[in-house]
Amino acid sequence: MGVFDKFLKKIVKLSQKEDPETVDEPVDDLSVDELFVKKFIHKGGKFLYCSDPDELEKNLIQVLQENQWNNVITFDDELKELLTKINSAKTTKIIPSLPFLTNCECLIANDGSILFSSKQLKDKKLKDLPLNFIVCAKTSQITKDSRDGISGIRNRSEKNAPTIISSIKDFIINKTETDFMSYGHTNSKTLYLLLLEDL
Repeated sequence: MGVFDKFLKKIVKLSQKEDPETVDEPVDDLSVDELFVKKFIHKGGKFLYCSDPDELEKNLIQVLQENQWNNVITFDDELKELLTKINSAKTTKIIPSLPFLTNCECLIANDGSILFSSKQLKDKKLKDLPLNFIVCAKTSQITKDSRDGISGIRNRSEKNAPTIISSIKDFIINKTETDFMSYGHTNSKTLYLLLLEDL
């Protein structure tokens, strides 16, 4: 059992019994990793911890089978290889009924959001991509806040900076409630996160 496994059980228990009104209060005793997991789960994200690449592969197969997804959209060459390995069909054409499999730039601990750039999304906007996302990420991608995340993107891509940076902050789609300030601009998605331990 990895270090991440030990606190994951604690975080899942905390987020299940937490009062929604107190989730935004600062929690000083949590590490950045623990804070991200707590916020992400509380927002409705579906989280699968993977201790190694084999477990990530098994979890991906399980997600696809449970949702009866026989075909997957992805733009990433490594993820295309993974889909070939698990005998799953793949496409780069945007079909709303199919899930979008991608990696990300970073995971933001203070609000449980996921940051993407044009490296993952190409020329697409989040609102133009399918409702269902499957994101593969690593524990080393967890950052304290969006400032650290954007700074990290700039440092990694000095010569070839991404043209678009956007985030998914909400993982529960509620079509009955519409905030007029975000009308037409919502980036809410149903999201599975396969988080690979790499520290």
